[in-house]
Amino acid sequence: MFSKACEYGIKASIFILINSLNGNRVGLLEIAEEIDSPASFTAKILQNLVKHQIIDSAKGPHGGFGIKKADISKLKLSKVVTAIDGDAVFKGCGLGFHHCNEKKPCSIHHKFKVVRDELKGMLENTTLFELSEDVKNGKSFLVRD
Repeated sequence: MFSKACEYGIKASIFILINSLNGNRVGLLEIAEEIDSPASFTAKILQNLVKHQIIDSAKGPHGGFGIKKADISKLKLSKVVTAIDGDAVFKGCGLGFHHCNEKKPCSIHHKFKVVRDELKGMLENTTLFELSEDVKNGKSFLVRD
Protein backbone atom coordinates (compact mmCIF):
# COMPACT_ATOMS: atom_id res chain seq x y z
CA MET A 1 0.00 0.00 0.00
CA PHE A 2 2.77 2.44 0.96
CA SER A 3 6.13 2.64 -0.74
CA LYS A 4 9.11 1.13 1.08
CA ALA A 5 10.38 4.69 1.68
CA CYS A 6 7.07 5.59 3.31
CA GLU A 7 7.13 2.50 5.52
CA TYR A 8 10.63 3.40 6.71
CA GLY A 9 9.59 7.04 7.11
CA ILE A 10 6.71 6.08 9.40
CA LYS A 11 8.94 3.79 11.47
CA ALA A 12 11.70 6.41 11.69
CA SER A 13 9.22 9.11 12.71
CA ILE A 14 7.82 6.94 15.49
CA PHE A 15 11.31 6.06 16.75
CA ILE A 16 12.37 9.71 16.69
CA LEU A 17 9.19 10.73 18.50
CA ILE A 18 9.76 8.16 21.26
CA ASN A 19 13.23 9.56 21.82
CA SER A 20 12.01 13.15 21.62
CA LEU A 21 9.57 12.47 24.45
CA ASN A 22 12.63 11.97 26.65
CA GLY A 23 14.37 15.05 25.26
CA ASN A 24 16.83 12.94 23.25
CA ARG A 25 17.97 13.31 19.67
CA VAL A 26 18.97 10.27 17.64
CA GLY A 27 21.56 9.86 14.93
CA LEU A 28 21.19 8.46 11.44
CA LEU A 29 22.92 5.16 12.13
CA GLU A 30 20.87 4.52 15.27
CA ILE A 31 17.65 5.19 13.35
CA ALA A 32 18.68 3.00 10.41
CA GLU A 33 19.58 0.15 12.74
CA GLU A 34 16.38 0.46 14.78
CA ILE A 35 14.11 0.35 11.70
CA ASP A 36 16.29 -2.16 9.80
CA SER A 37 16.88 0.15 6.85
CA PRO A 38 20.04 0.87 4.84
CA ALA A 39 21.69 4.03 6.20
CA SER A 40 21.95 5.78 2.82
CA PHE A 41 18.25 5.15 2.10
CA THR A 42 17.32 6.27 5.61
CA ALA A 43 19.32 9.48 5.14
CA LYS A 44 17.28 10.41 2.06
CA ILE A 45 14.02 9.69 3.87
CA LEU A 46 15.08 11.78 6.87
CA GLN A 47 16.07 14.68 4.59
CA ASN A 48 12.58 14.59 3.14
CA LEU A 49 10.99 14.54 6.60
CA VAL A 50 13.12 17.54 7.62
CA LYS A 51 12.17 19.36 4.40
CA HIS A 52 8.48 18.86 5.22
CA GLN A 53 9.06 19.99 8.83
CA ILE A 54 7.98 16.71 10.37
CA ILE A 55 11.29 16.24 12.14
CA ASP A 56 14.20 18.59 12.68
CA SER A 57 17.92 18.02 12.63
CA ALA A 58 20.85 19.56 14.42
CA LYS A 59 24.57 19.11 13.85
CA GLY A 60 27.25 18.81 16.47
CA PRO A 61 27.94 16.75 19.56
CA HIS A 62 24.36 17.06 20.82
CA GLY A 63 22.89 16.86 17.34
CA GLY A 64 20.73 14.34 15.60
CA PHE A 65 17.08 14.13 14.69
CA GLY A 66 14.16 15.09 16.87
CA ILE A 67 10.58 16.32 16.93
CA LYS A 68 9.72 19.63 18.54
CA LYS A 69 7.87 19.28 21.85
CA ALA A 70 5.00 21.41 20.53
CA ASP A 71 4.47 18.97 17.63
CA ILE A 72 4.74 15.67 19.51
CA SER A 73 1.07 15.25 20.41
CA LYS A 74 -0.44 16.60 17.20
CA LEU A 75 1.72 15.18 14.41
CA LYS A 76 -0.60 13.14 12.15
CA LEU A 77 0.33 9.98 10.29
CA SER A 78 -1.14 11.53 7.12
CA LYS A 79 1.57 14.21 7.15
CA VAL A 80 4.33 11.58 6.98
CA VAL A 81 2.56 9.63 4.24
CA THR A 82 1.93 12.75 2.15
CA ALA A 83 5.51 13.97 2.58
CA ILE A 84 6.94 10.74 1.21
CA ASP A 85 4.31 9.22 -1.10
CA GLY A 86 2.33 12.32 -2.04
CA ASP A 87 -1.45 12.37 -2.11
CA ALA A 88 -2.01 9.44 -4.49
CA VAL A 89 -3.20 7.26 -1.61
CA PHE A 90 -6.00 9.80 -1.06
CA LYS A 91 -6.90 10.41 -4.69
CA GLY A 92 -5.50 7.59 -6.80
CA CYS A 93 -7.37 5.11 -8.94
CA GLY A 94 -7.46 1.49 -7.79
CA LEU A 95 -6.49 0.37 -11.29
CA GLY A 96 -3.93 3.12 -11.83
CA PHE A 97 -5.87 5.18 -14.38
CA HIS A 98 -4.83 8.82 -14.64
CA HIS A 99 -8.35 10.14 -15.25
CA CYS A 100 -10.63 8.05 -13.06
CA ASN A 101 -13.56 9.96 -11.56
CA GLU A 102 -17.30 9.88 -10.91
CA LYS A 103 -18.10 10.78 -14.54
CA LYS A 104 -15.77 8.21 -16.07
CA PRO A 105 -15.00 5.60 -13.38
CA CYS A 106 -12.90 2.47 -13.66
CA SER A 107 -14.59 -0.85 -12.91
CA ILE A 108 -13.70 -0.75 -9.19
CA HIS A 109 -13.97 3.02 -8.68
CA HIS A 110 -17.00 3.13 -6.41
CA LYS A 111 -15.86 0.30 -4.12
CA PHE A 112 -12.26 1.48 -4.04
CA LYS A 113 -13.33 5.04 -3.21
CA VAL A 114 -14.95 3.78 0.02
CA VAL A 115 -11.76 2.00 1.08
CA ARG A 116 -9.59 4.95 0.06
CA ASP A 117 -11.76 7.39 2.04
CA GLU A 118 -11.61 5.15 5.14
CA LEU A 119 -7.84 4.96 4.83
CA LYS A 120 -7.64 8.73 4.49
CA GLY A 121 -9.75 9.15 7.63
CA MET A 122 -7.56 6.75 9.59
CA LEU A 123 -4.35 8.50 8.50
CA GLU A 124 -5.74 11.96 9.28
CA ASN A 125 -7.03 10.90 12.70
CA THR A 126 -4.03 8.91 13.89
CA THR A 127 -1.14 10.65 15.61
CA LEU A 128 2.43 9.42 15.71
CA PHE A 129 2.15 9.82 19.49
CA GLU A 130 -0.63 7.19 19.59
CA LEU A 131 1.50 4.79 17.58
CA SER A 132 4.55 5.47 19.74
CA GLU A 133 2.61 4.57 22.88
CA ASP A 134 1.87 1.10 21.50
CA VAL A 135 5.55 0.63 20.62
CA LYS A 136 6.70 1.80 24.05
CA ASN A 137 4.20 -0.53 25.74
CA GLY A 138 5.23 -3.53 23.64
CA LYS A 139 1.84 -3.77 21.90
CA SER A 140 3.37 -3.14 18.47
CA PHE A 141 6.83 -3.19 16.93
CA LEU A 142 8.92 -1.21 14.45
CA VAL A 143 10.65 -4.32 13.05
CA ARG A 144 9.96 -8.04 12.95
CA ASP A 145 12.48 -10.76 13.81
